[in-house]
Amino acid sequence: MILETIQSPADVKKLTRQELGQLCEELRGFLIDSVSKTGGHLASNLGVVELTVAIHRVFDTAQDRLVFDVGHQCYVHKALTGRRELFSTLRQFEGLSGFPKPYESEHDAFVAGHASNSVSVALGMARARTIKGEDRSVLALIGDGALSGGLAYEGLNNAGASGEPLIVILNDNGMSINPNVGAVSRHLSKIRSKPAYYHFKKWYRGLFGARPMDNRLYRFNHRLKSQLKKAIWPGSTLFEDMGFTYLGPIDGHDLDRLCDVLQWAKELRRPVLVHVNTVKGRGYGPAERDPGKFHGVSPFDPQTGLLKKEEQESFSSVFGRTLATCAAEDSRVCAITAAMADGTGLAPFRKEFPERFFDVGIAEGHGAAMAAGLASQGMLPVFAVYSTFLQRSYDMLLHDIALQQLHVVLAVDRAGLVGSDGETHHGVFDALFLPTVPGMTVLCPANFAELRRMLRDALFHIDGPVAVRYPRGGEGRYREDSGPDAAVRLRSGADVTLLTYGILTDQALAAAELLERSGVQAGVVKLNRIAPLCYEDLAPVLSGCGFMAAIEDCCGSGCVGQRVGGILAARGDAPKRILFMNLGGSFVPAGSVAELEHSLGLDAEGIAAAVLKALR
Repeated sequence: MILETIQSPADVKKLTRQELGQLCEELRGFLIDSVSKTGGHLASNLGVVELTVAIHRVFDTAQDRLVFDVGHQCYVHKALTGRRELFSTLRQFEGLSGFPKPYESEHDAFVAGHASNSVSVALGMARARTIKGEDRSVLALIGDGALSGGLAYEGLNNAGASGEPLIVILNDNGMSINPNVGAVSRHLSKIRSKPAYYHFKKWYRGLFGARPMDNRLYRFNHRLKSQLKKAIWPGSTLFEDMGFTYLGPIDGHDLDRLCDVLQWAKELRRPVLVHVNTVKGRGYGPAERDPGKFHGVSPFDPQTGLLKKEEQESFSSVFGRTLATCAAEDSRVCAITAAMADGTGLAPFRKEFPERFFDVGIAEGHGAAMAAGLASQGMLPVFAVYSTFLQRSYDMLLHDIALQQLHVVLAVDRAGLVGSDGETHHGVFDALFLPTVPGMTVLCPANFAELRRMLRDALFHIDGPVAVRYPRGGEGRYREDSGPDAAVRLRSGADVTLLTYGILTDQALAAAELLERSGVQAGVVKLNRIAPLCYEDLAPVLSGCGFMAAIEDCCGSGCVGQRVGGILAARGDAPKRILFMNLGGSFVPAGSVAELEHSLGLDAEGIAAAVLKALR
């Protein structure tokens, strides 16, 4: 097994070309076996095996800088940089992260988790290198899906104009970019991707010295070639017009050509875009047939591709079916997603109402602005988006939606602790920033019944912008609909009042039961709405409260508990004592939600223990 001998990229450089092919096959087998046990992003990693091996063949990522876009395609990179034996802990609590993390290895140049920023980050690194007089290559590896985000074009535009030596590798797996068509395009692709072509270009440029563009003959020939190419092969001109030397398209599974082209790109010492065609899920039949299903997958049987545990009813699926029902009742209801139709539960809506379903790609800011446009013309747009990605739309929430008090509904999926994707994916900020948007109503269902009612209220009974935030996964023990009031008392208790909202209602009720066994009478107050809030909403359930524990799965600064305390204090009715139980000021790592709640003291046992300690 060649893979077992690879402890660092230096070992990859020692292999023969024949051994590299065997290494790629072993890597695919390793990925399928590992991810089938832990779950993770499989299809995207199977598609970049040869590309990653070629990068480590040509570059030294301990010295050079490799910036991933999104980063879920970094498993091969991690396996080749000394972390193969850690894959049994992939995406688990205190285990190997599923995304690049500089604290794990010197080979991880930058944290990645959200899309479209790699070129901007890489350009910053390239400029720092030039200022400091260092000698290293800088690469940005970006997928065609990430190119649907506007930030990618801001970075490309500036990088191409900068003249900085920088290599952008476009991993085009056909999921977003339409392929070039026609016999001439295919013919030129074959010619341009042959090593002899690049060797000739290198020799030809060398005839004119270190600065060929200073030579009039070279400039004339270059202009003539560019005009001819634009006439017969317009697909490459987008990047060349931005200032990049365009190389490709290259077969992303032809290791020899990849190595030659990357070496040529390295030697050009200018902005270069290498266009690589790959197949998502390459080498594993189930993933090739259904790459969407195997993009992010739970543990599965590697022989059949079937999940080991059937998917259960979730907040996402309940939302999707409820929205489809509402759309059948009102033709104004539209659905918007940012490349997450299946993840947000919108597949039924897409099938039933394709003319009112819009997938904007990885472009959350555009999605929010487009929703504003729909609302301004009398439609009822619902933007279904993960909490962590909604952060990218904040300016649009303020400027395009709230400023005109447009009726846009945000279905904020994956709110709170999410689990194995870790720091970049937990939805722990929306409860802080959504209430800052003027006129925004924020609803927090604790179960499926409340989600159904609150979504209908958001669509048909509340004016202005509305957000309905709910967690990943299924509901807990508490399944009653607590009604339309902003704040409700679920349980009475004179010693302490546990204040919470959303899915943590289950933990608060369980903690109250534990406290009762210890002789402490704990009340539970649930917020159905965290914005807007006023004294009149809170006084019926919190007035005269002596000791309040505010329990939230969000960061501490500006949390709901602080706002509630401030509202009560302004009327001279603040609790004598408030215990804030939240995430504080730190980012939360990967792990199951149960593990994270326990480690953070937000499960029933942790809440009860903290209250008992405070009462001593």
